[in-house]
Amino acid sequence: MRTHAPAWGVLVAAFSLVLVVGFGAFGVGRVVDAWVGELPSVHDPKAFAYSAKTRIYANDRTTLLAEFYLQDQEPIEKDQVGDYVLKGTVATEDTRFYEHEGVDYYGIGRALVNNLNGGSLEGASTITQQLVRNTLLSSEANDISFRRKVREAELAIEMEQAYSKDDILLMYLNTINYGSGCYGIEAAAQHYFSKSAIDLTLAEAATLVGIPQSPTYNNPEDYPENCTKRRNVVLDRMLTHGTITQEEHDSAVEEELLLNVETRAQDGIYEYPYFTSYVRQQLLDQLSFEEVFDGGLTIYTTIDPTLQGYAEEAAAEVYDDMARTGDSDVSLSMTCIDPNTGYVLAMIGGRDWSDSQFNLATSATGRQAGSSFKAFTLAAAIEQGISPKTVIDCSTGFVNAAWSKPVTNYAGANYGYLSIERMTWVSANTGFARLVTDPDGVTPQSLLDMAARLGVAGDTKYGYGAYPALTLGAAQTNTLRMASAYGAFATGGIRHADTCITQVIAQDGTTLIDNTEIPGEQVLSPEVAGEVTRVLQGVVTQGTGRGSALPSGQVSAGKTGTSQEHRDLWFCGYTPQLSCAVWTGAAQEREMWEAPWCKDAWRIFMSLALDGRERQDFPTAAEPNYDSAFNKKQSVYSEDAAKDTIAQLSGASLAEVQAALGSNLTIVETYSSTVAAGSIVKIEFANGTYIAYVSIGPDPNAGGESDGADSGEEPPGGGEGPASPPDDGEQLVGEGGGEPAP
Repeated sequence: MRTHAPAWGVLVAAFSLVLVVGFGAFGVGRVVDAWVGELPSVHDPKAFAYSAKTRIYANDRTTLLAEFYLQDQEPIEKDQVGDYVLKGTVATEDTRFYEHEGVDYYGIGRALVNNLNGGSLEGASTITQQLVRNTLLSSEANDISFRRKVREAELAIEMEQAYSKDDILLMYLNTINYGSGCYGIEAAAQHYFSKSAIDLTLAEAATLVGIPQSPTYNNPEDYPENCTKRRNVVLDRMLTHGTITQEEHDSAVEEELLLNVETRAQDGIYEYPYFTSYVRQQLLDQLSFEEVFDGGLTIYTTIDPTLQGYAEEAAAEVYDDMARTGDSDVSLSMTCIDPNTGYVLAMIGGRDWSDSQFNLATSATGRQAGSSFKAFTLAAAIEQGISPKTVIDCSTGFVNAAWSKPVTNYAGANYGYLSIERMTWVSANTGFARLVTDPDGVTPQSLLDMAARLGVAGDTKYGYGAYPALTLGAAQTNTLRMASAYGAFATGGIRHADTCITQVIAQDGTTLIDNTEIPGEQVLSPEVAGEVTRVLQGVVTQGTGRGSALPSGQVSAGKTGTSQEHRDLWFCGYTPQLSCAVWTGAAQEREMWEAPWCKDAWRIFMSLALDGRERQDFPTAAEPNYDSAFNKKQSVYSEDAAKDTIAQLSGASLAEVQAALGSNLTIVETYSSTVAAGSIVKIEFANGTYIAYVSIGPDPNAGGESDGADSGEEPPGGGEGPASPPDDGEQLVGEGGGEPAP
């Protein structure tokens, strides 16, 4: 039995005539013993553990990004609390604090008499009892019963035996609820007055001391009049208790309630909300909610404040351009990764976090990749032995059962025959469509596998599947995935899984997560990665990505992307040091124009990020082994093979040439005074097509030999040869352009 049971028998008897009459003093003692038979230990350190904040830092380990917590609590020592708070709390909450032993029997009697006589209601709980209620018995705090009061009092007596008065007072001040989510005097002082507890004035201290009586209705933010009245009650009690002078009292009472409320970060996030919210989600995926929000973790992330500033600067400049063109509804997403570590160094997830918390940089839904996906087709082709020099028909209007309508190039461009590298530079849709539908070409499944190996994968509902339209970017992705995938090209085929966290350290110093050294995986051979990079360098120097070239001369490679009706614009590019993907589009998808926003943002950011760094070259590698049957089949369209073919057909008749070259032959009639009509003057090869110049005899108007007889000069109205491809322009599919939905 607890030693205080007899005393509690008397007390409960005084409060409850029913118990006295019903059970008698002996019965009361038995009931009380049952109530206090199983109580938590006052020596349990976990019971008095303060709610610990988890703090998240940038890669410099000093820039604070966020604080996550269940309660806003900042435990402090006694010398960090001013006398006004210490003495005011005692004078208001428990004037006999230094005299009683946990329960103030005299105070209970006084409060009972006062309340029965109709005075303003008074409580009789001591500071120690309130501490017990908020810690050891927090699960019973809302239980209004004699049982709870008895248990609370019993523990308060034990607390007084185990701890000093000053320790108990400090524990109380560090745990009590001061409203607005603030627990403890320091958190309250910082929140309401933006200063430390030791710096509070008398009026400020009295304001805070008065809040715990009713943290809701004494809250100075929501109920300033109630709070002021309660503050003055505290000042009255401090005066009565001899804590302050009459002059101090009167001066403080005359003061207006002047708050300096700190601006609370939304969800505890202070900096880079798109990135930091992503970090929070990654933590919750790996740790429990309690660990993240009540574990007092120290978390170091990969974000580089300097590079993040450059990313925001680039985005702001592009947004200014958008405003000038009336495209203020368009958002930008950007992710920069160190391809040699996988660390996310900068991230822009949208226009304004306060307007939309949807993170475009990491969203699982993503947006259509457009032609930026063609880089994966290129990688798959090279890996299976298809040479970038192999020629493919890139003429417009490709018809195949895999598409619901003909595949066309941007603006209906008719490129004729181009090598795979040149068709990548100009982003010819029809060439890529033919490549993934040819039995000897890149199968849709191998393309899907390549994208997955590079870290770009998703559900079928987001367009991922083994179908030909995948090469034209029908699948949805985000800038985080694309920057990570392109980074593998930069490192000679080694992919480091992207990460935003370097370390998570527990309160006791234990390292829970350590990504300081992420082992890379060789997902492509150095030969394949090197050849992909060589081709994608041409996109920047000669193709659709020319606007992204870096003024410093630092080598770079990349690929543009455009979805149907320009709803999504992309540029994914990389240097040996950094890989960065940029996307722009309207939240409410709409047709846009082929703006240079992505290339501009990439160039501005990368120029700033690499300023002052030594220029580097991409890794060198041997040429891959090009042994695909596709190369041999397409060789008839290549210039090297054409030279041999033309030599073999020297002196052949027109019928023999037609039989040998079939549909890959264009016939152009020309005057000739030296070659008989119907005979071949000469054969040329251009853009994958053979051109046979056939004599129609001398020019009747020449009055002599035609100057063009031996050169194959065309007569008026002669056949028109294949057009040279334009230098720039993104390609689209179908009427009006754009990739078809899968």
